[in-house]
Amino acid sequence: MNRLPFGDGWTVGPKLGAFESRDDATAAVPVAIPHDALRDLPRSPDSPQGVHAGYLPGGVFEYAKTFDVPADWREKTVQIEFEGVYRDATVYINGDFAAHQPNGYAAFTVDADAFLRFGEANTVTVEARVHKDSRWYTGGGIYRPVHLVVADPVHLVLDGTVVTTPDVDAERAIVAVQTRVRNATRHTRTLRLAWTVQDPSGAAVAQGSAPVTVLPGEEAVARARLQVAAPELWGPEAPALHALTVALDDQDGGRIDEDAVRFGIRTLQLDTVHGLRINGETVDLRGACVHHDNGPLGAITHPWAEDRKVRRLKEAGFNAIRSAHNPASRALLDACDRHGLLVMDELTDVWTKAKTGFDASIGFDTRWPQDVAALVAKDLNHPSVVLYSIGNEILELATPHGATWSRRLAEEFRRLDPTRFVTNGINGIIANIGRMREVLGELAEADPNTMMADMGEQMALANASVLVSDSTEESAAVLDVVGFNYADSRYGLDADLFPNRIIVGSETFPDKIAGLWRDVRRFPHVIGDFTWTGWDYIGEAGIGRVDYTDTPGYEPTGTAGPFPYLLAQCGDIDITGHRTPASHYRELAYGLRTEPAFAVHRPQHHGRPVAKTPWSWDDVVASWTWDVAPGAPVTVDVYAAADEVELRRDGVVLGRVAVGGTRPLVARFETEYHPGELVAVALDDGREVGRARLRTAGGAPRLVAQAESERIPTDGLAYVGLRIEGDDGLVVGDADRLLTVEIDGPGELAGIGSARARTTESFAGPAVTTYDGRALAIVRPAGVGEITVTVHAGGLASASAVIEVVAAD
Repeated sequence: MNRLPFGDGWTVGPKLGAFESRDDATAAVPVAIPHDALRDLPRSPDSPQGVHAGYLPGGVFEYAKTFDVPADWREKTVQIEFEGVYRDATVYINGDFAAHQPNGYAAFTVDADAFLRFGEANTVTVEARVHKDSRWYTGGGIYRPVHLVVADPVHLVLDGTVVTTPDVDAERAIVAVQTRVRNATRHTRTLRLAWTVQDPSGAAVAQGSAPVTVLPGEEAVARARLQVAAPELWGPEAPALHALTVALDDQDGGRIDEDAVRFGIRTLQLDTVHGLRINGETVDLRGACVHHDNGPLGAITHPWAEDRKVRRLKEAGFNAIRSAHNPASRALLDACDRHGLLVMDELTDVWTKAKTGFDASIGFDTRWPQDVAALVAKDLNHPSVVLYSIGNEILELATPHGATWSRRLAEEFRRLDPTRFVTNGINGIIANIGRMREVLGELAEADPNTMMADMGEQMALANASVLVSDSTEESAAVLDVVGFNYADSRYGLDADLFPNRIIVGSETFPDKIAGLWRDVRRFPHVIGDFTWTGWDYIGEAGIGRVDYTDTPGYEPTGTAGPFPYLLAQCGDIDITGHRTPASHYRELAYGLRTEPAFAVHRPQHHGRPVAKTPWSWDDVVASWTWDVAPGAPVTVDVYAAADEVELRRDGVVLGRVAVGGTRPLVARFETEYHPGELVAVALDDGREVGRARLRTAGGAPRLVAQAESERIPTDGLAYVGLRIEGDDGLVVGDADRLLTVEIDGPGELAGIGSARARTTESFAGPAVTTYDGRALAIVRPAGVGEITVTVHAGGLASASAVIEVVAAD
């Protein structure tokens, strides 16, 4: 089949009424797809979407594209494939209604044949709507890729080849293949399918073929069991990917259609003794919950952005992600396949009871089979996907009807794909919110996040209660793995109450990871932990912030960050891809790091009273460059997997502190700021097990622009780090500046931003203020050639980065 990119030549503007005309204010503008129609709209404290969307508004948007349809396409079948349109997409071709897809995360195809005008220009129009329909920032519009699929009337069905590996050992693997063929002609056709398996090096390692007869207007499935000798297995540490090529020939041997898919040969096992096993080896899930936006790019899905995200998550010690609370993009799954990150792919945040005014609960009762089918069809050939989650913190889950929905959804996933495991993110308190009112009082009337933040230790007691045990038992029993959100108090309890129950911490508080990971290691029936969150995101603004309560005008606002908060501020990795101190703490908790890590509390706030949420980390930075007077008091935390830590400044011992006094894995020092060098020495039984250094940046600050890749293809993205550094290359984190970026050459600024959660600056740029000395510019190529990215800041010499753009493969 000919699957053509269909992302160029689009325009977008606000949707007008049937009798309205566009003017300068509503004119459609050219855009490249994928595109986020919300990202650059003006933010306001009065935005109807509020804190959930980072105070960005909603809207109704109309995309349009004109394209030529050759006359010889009369003898073809033509489809337009959308990987995702948020939300309630309505598609028109040449003004005629062609399709409607209410789910903003489901891929769908539009059969275009009946609407095309052959030998002339055609127009496709897509309407998308966003309005108070989510608890996080969704973006809006055609935010995932679009393809034009042109094929002969007899052709391979789009995504119609499925590969499984039901029987694997060291000697050989059985690769079970099924391929669907469609016959859109008026005549019965007998054809031949041929399959070839290629190993990771590209060598052919198995082949097979079979005839297939397809009746007019129908589809037929052809199957084969192909044997691969001494297979290379796909796993988190060695993600070996195989390829399957499919060829469809007529009876005379003429090629009609062909396709290719990537897959992995691997086995999955699950039990309460060994937990989750991949290829026979137990794997504890070091998991990160992630939302689908890409920071400065907004909500768009781009393969380079997804690959970068996956690589950095894995470098930070994660081996799994949870796509919260919606199905992952194809590009994200492709990246997880390549880099060996395991995936829990999640269907939805709601079933039949709404959490926001116009959310996906509307129509879920009739739409759910299509939603499940779209998710499974996307995931089937991805070895990274090991868990399907049927939902997240479902309101009706603890009722008999909720249990019926649990079973209905779980069984549909199993019917469509019996090779993977089914879970659900259960929050026993939210599921019982009505029954909890007598216990929780006014807390039960609050926003769920605020309620959980205010409950404190009551949460653990409530989640371990008989009420939660009994009311969620049936919904939990339909699952292969019971996902618990913020319910680690059940881990030991359920080993006795439900001895066959397997648990995963599907969502957990970030600062509890040391204890949570000990539980994962000591309870074989607990297969992992997914922190909230691995990567910071837009929306749920300020949920992880730190407030200084002596600030004039300060008023408690629960977990909702007041305007102009934009970001959640709760990721181990910030939106620019920079690892925070929390990330290094987690690496120590996982046992993946022996070197201690510094986390310095900002000395300008020393001694001030703070307010935090359960998703907050301390307001700390790994820096020893501060614009305060020498001798100013400062708190220095050293994260270490050791008994004690000795802190030295310029060779002088400042003290030795036991680890764990304030928090597990933390040694806290009260000292003074003096420029120079700090050295932390981690000690076990008096023996050094690791050390870390932190130095003051030297010399006058200078501006640096550094491209992460100096050579990219035309379909890639250029990530350019913008930093304020000393002459020794150390970041000057306490000297933030307003930067302005210029692009010369065949490229445009796709997004610019910093990790600053509270900001009025736009991701569209061209200006941004650094945060802790850092910012990020992202450039989209517009052709082959040399792009120069130049950054300016008042009082500093400009800096440039050069990127060579070459033709894509």
